[in-house]
Amino acid sequence: MASERITLTIPGPDGERTLDLSSPNRAVWPAPSTGSGTGQGPITKAELAEYVQTVSTPFLTSTGNRPVSLERYRDGIDGESFFSKNPPKGTPDFVQSVMCTYNSGRKHPQIVLTETAAIVWAVQMNTVVFHPWASLASDADNPVELRIDLDPQPGTGFAEAIPAAHELRAVLREAGLEAFIKTSGNRGLHVFCPIVPEWEFLTVRHAVIAAGRELERRMPDRVTTAWWKEERGERIFVDFNQANRDRTMAGAYSPRALPGATVSTPIEWDELDDVDPTRFTVRTVPQRLADLGDPWAHMQDDPGRIDTLLTWWERDVENGQGEMPFPPEFPKMPGEPPRVQPSKKVAANWDENGEPIPGR
Repeated sequence: MASERITLTIPGPDGERTLDLSSPNRAVWPAPSTGSGTGQGPITKAELAEYVQTVSTPFLTSTGNRPVSLERYRDGIDGESFFSKNPPKGTPDFVQSVMCTYNSGRKHPQIVLTETAAIVWAVQMNTVVFHPWASLASDADNPVELRIDLDPQPGTGFAEAIPAAHELRAVLREAGLEAFIKTSGNRGLHVFCPIVPEWEFLTVRHAVIAAGRELERRMPDRVTTAWWKEERGERIFVDFNQANRDRTMAGAYSPRALPGATVSTPIEWDELDDVDPTRFTVRTVPQRLADLGDPWAHMQDDPGRIDTLLTWWERDVENGQGEMPFPPEFPKMPGEPPRVQPSKKVAANWDENGEPIPGR
């Protein structure tokens, strides 16, 4: 009978650590579909633990030392999932935490991963997807990255996101920022720019909106910043709300809870036109790293500034393009337009300030 628990020995900054991995033969992913990864058979919890150890250096470069939310699946990706933000009871002392303030004003500690053993511990807790904040634990309120999510809408796909990403890179360069790119692990692309941590999340969100609007002006038939799905059409959506505090994307080198065991993978810009994101999986990414290295290894070496994008934001505000809607779980934000989709908004039911009239 297969062992129900194995003990792993993991090198760390303070010497070796031992960690028990329960149910190592449990299938996290059923056998990946042909063409999406090497090897046959399901990907087990033990194989996932091996993967995160292999990629731990680039993983920690992009996801370590920040607040992180863990997307956990007790019964593999076909089962139910839930998120962990607070360190659960029994968390080992090598898994750190930081007190975070959320948009509601409440505070609580959030998990911070700083070494390989901490990532493996997260796998032991049945984590599949890692969602890091855009800020460091040392200054959780001010992002070190401007993040833009290029999200294909129905009728579009990864191929349509490619030209949008290239043009977005040009937009960001005009604003004085150097962009880095990764696959989302699904259908989209994530574009990141390192920035100095001088602005809080809402200000960085305005910079993202400014970049998105400029991209939309240049590619109006292929790109949209429309928050309401009924207005997006068959275009690539610039999801500006992913720039909010506590709104996160799958981190670099994080697996995704998808049938192919795909991984959100940093790539070089000259790879983009020919890339097949389904080829980047838990089983193939380690060899890719061994062969090519990490395209994001030096991303934070020369952070930029968002002053130009904020100038564009102010220009757009003066021209009548103001605040954009926030996600529904957020409190009402200053200057925000009404949270009602356009097809359901009857003008007679709203006052001159864009607020609903009671009783209508």
